[in-house]
Amino acid sequence: MPGSGTAETLRIATWNVGLDRNGPGLLVQDLMRGDTPQIAAIVRVLSVLDADVVLLTAVDFDLGGVALRMLADELAAAGAAYPHHFALRPNTGMQTGFDVDGNGRLGDARDAQGFGLFSGHAGMAVLSRLPIDSDGAHDHSAFLWRDLPGALIPDGMDPGLLQVQRLATTGFWDVPIRADAGPLHLLAWHATPPVFDGPEDRNGKRNHDEAAFWRLYLDGALPIAPPAAPFVLLGDGNLDPADGDGLRDGVGALLSHPALQDPAPRGGHGRDEPGHQGDPALDTVLYADIGGLRLDYVLPSAALVVTGAGVLWPGPDDPLAADLAAASRHFPVWVDVVLP
Repeated sequence: MPGSGTAETLRIATWNVGLDRNGPGLLVQDLMRGDTPQIAAIVRVLSVLDADVVLLTAVDFDLGGVALRMLADELAAAGAAYPHHFALRPNTGMQTGFDVDGNGRLGDARDAQGFGLFSGHAGMAVLSRLPIDSDGAHDHSAFLWRDLPGALIPDGMDPGLLQVQRLATTGFWDVPIRADAGPLHLLAWHATPPVFDGPEDRNGKRNHDEAAFWRLYLDGALPIAPPAAPFVLLGDGNLDPADGDGLRDGVGALLSHPALQDPAPRGGHGRDEPGHQGDPALDTVLYADIGGLRLDYVLPSAALVVTGAGVLWPGPDDPLAADLAAASRHFPVWVDVVLP
C-alpha cells in the first residue's frame, strides 16, 4: 500500500523497437496478421527483459490506441502482461504549415514538427505493470524551440516558422507511475538524429537543445514547474557522448547533471571497436556503416538506489541474439531502482 514504508524494486527500461511503418494503419495490419517475424521477436525479447515499466520509442501512434492495445494483448498471451499503457500524439508528422526543408512543397515529412510520413509516425508509448496516472501526466511537447534559454536556433529560420516550431521532435512527457511506495515520474523523450541536414546543422542544434530542455527543466530554469522526485529520465537521445556526429555537450551535460545518475548499463556482446572513443559495452544500437553507438538512456534521479543495470545485448551464441537482431537494430536498456 502507498506509504507502507516497504522498499520496492522496479525494473525501468527503454527500447527503440522500430515499430514505425510507411503509412498510417500499417502497424495495425501487421499486428492483425499475427505472422510478422519482427513483432514476434519483439514479444519474445520483452518477455525476457521482464521490465516493470518500459518506454517504447519508434512505435506508430493511432488516435484510438489500437496498435498499442494489440501489442499488449500479444504480450499478455505470451505471459508478459502489461495491463496499463500510455501514449500521446507525437510531434512527428504534425504539419507546421511551412516549407521547412525549402523544396518548394508543403506537407512533406520534413515539413512536420518532427520528421514523420504521417501524423503519429514513430511515436512513443509506455507499457506498465503498475497503474499509470494519466490524469497527472504533463505533456510539454508543445514547448517552442524559440522559448528555450540559450537556444541554438539555426540562422535564417523563417520568422513565421519560428512562431510555431516546437522543440521536441517526438515529445517531452512527464508520466507518473503509481508504485506502492509513491509516484515515480517517467521523463520521456526521443530526439532527432543530429544528421540529415545541411551546413545550417538544424538537426544537430535541435538534438542538442532537446537534451538542454531536460537540463533546464531539472534546474527549474523554464517557465514550467520542475519534475517531482523520484523520477527517471529515459528514451532515445539519438546522440553518443563519445562517438559519432552531433554536439555532444548536450547529452554530456545530462549525464553529469547533479540531479541524475548514470548507471552506465553494459551489454554482454564482447565487441571491440578500436576506432571509437567510447566503451562499446555501453552501446545500445549497431549500424552497419559506423558501428555501435550509445543512444538510448535510462537515468534515475540522484537519490534513487540502483541495484542493477544493463543493455540486453548478449553474445552471438545466446539464443536471444537472433530475436534481438530480428526485432530492431537498437537494444533494450534497463535499470533496477529501489523506491523507499
